[in-house]
Amino acid sequence: MHISEGLLPAKVCIGGYAIASVITWYSLRRIEQQPNPTAGIPKAALLTAAFFVASSIRIPIPPASLHLVLNGMLGAILADYAFPAILVGLLFQAVMFGHGGLTTLGVNATMMGVPAILAARLFQMRHFAAKYIGVRPSNSVFAFVAGAGGLGITALIFFGITVMGITADIDAGAEQKAISALMISHLPLMVIEGIFTTLLVNFLARVKPEIL
Repeated sequence: MHISEGLLPAKVCIGGYAIASVITWYSLRRIEQQPNPTAGIPKAALLTAAFFVASSIRIPIPPASLHLVLNGMLGAILADYAFPAILVGLLFQAVMFGHGGLTTLGVNATMMGVPAILAARLFQMRHFAAKYIGVRPSNSVFAFVAGAGGLGITALIFFGITVMGITADIDAGAEQKAISALMISHLPLMVIEGIFTTLLVNFLARVKPEIL
């Protein structure tokens, strides 16, 4: 789910950095407004490491070998810390493993970080349901939607960026078919990430509910 260097024009890479910078500033500002901004740093550091390691766990799903992304999980648990955590994780992945690249860091951070923010809002909807609808829904439903939805939205953004970035010297039809096949292969991975997020959220709800 990383976009490698050399696949996107310079204006798209610059735009990615611009968007990522604005969202990083916004996220850090919201963190600073919290009663204890440093309280979430250990949790963010731990899940940043999990996000970093997840890229090395390969899952063979034809026609490709995929890896866990976990951006929806980070959004559900970290909330405002999710985007900075993903940005740091992607930076280390690019430098140490060559996943993505420095020129596409902004695009990749936006592609994975924005869905993480949306996943956080989806997970927080359980409070809205309990307060205004009078229904106390299960954490499992919202955790699954956040985990699967984070990856699903990322896949849609990836599809849009790569299709629009197809250059004239590439067979557009063949490239679109390949990208579409890759998108379809991510559907089982969405289920896997949704289940993983649900299990983690339910575990934390039992042993340390204040984290949520």
